[in-house]
Amino acid sequence: MTQVVIISGGGTGIGRAAAEHFAQQGDQVVILGRRGALLEQAAQAIGGRFPQAPPVIALQADLAAPDQVERVRDVLRARFDAIDVIVNAAGGHVLRQVPAETYADGLAGVARRWTDNFRLNTLSAVLLTEALADQLRAPGGRILFLSSIAAYRGSGQGCYGAAKAALHPYSQDLAKALGPRGITVNVIAPGYVQDTGFFGSALSPAQRDSKAAEAMTLRAGTPQDIAATIGWLASPGAAHVTAQIVQVNGGAERGR
Repeated sequence: MTQVVIISGGGTGIGRAAAEHFAQQGDQVVILGRRGALLEQAAQAIGGRFPQAPPVIALQADLAAPDQVERVRDVLRARFDAIDVIVNAAGGHVLRQVPAETYADGLAGVARRWTDNFRLNTLSAVLLTEALADQLRAPGGRILFLSSIAAYRGSGQGCYGAAKAALHPYSQDLAKALGPRGITVNVIAPGYVQDTGFFGSALSPAQRDSKAAEAMTLRAGTPQDIAATIGWLASPGAAHVTAQIVQVNGGAERGR
């Protein structure tokens, strides 16, 4: 059966790899994000690679803005009877997306860095999930959140790891609330993943090699590694897996 899969941050990196994974299965994929032109390009490219799937739908929205999330909800409600999978892959570290001088010195700068990271990584996922939860197929619906190894051991800046870590207890509360409907909720916490644009040009080749060497597999993760885990957690085979935080980091961080 063709699934309806909603993926935030579906235009690049892990989100795009997840979109390709589901399109390859023949599912109806909807990608969301702030950059409309990039989303359209991704939708066209994915459709070209996997013509067996329905055309990928691209919807531009700032998912930290309640009114824009409501618009997305209304579009999806008018178009689909039910949603099968929500993948919250949007996010990133604001200090890697804007020039450092964007943030003022002192407490005003601290407040803005923390607030912006919370909006980008936590609030966007919470708003989209709350907006679409009632449309999830029951039983069988899946909600997935992308966290980070930084939620366990920090990121050197505090605000990014904390924003990702906030998704962990939220997902467990959600799993308890939605479990009686046969809906599962899980978190994937990747380690260092290459080819995502997360670090941009911030890392030297030596730094990239050092990060890859932290894994017991002695390699960096790939977006496809994470997409495969997303795909399994969204499958019928994972119907009894919920309220879990699945680390995908090659052993660089261990335990829950």
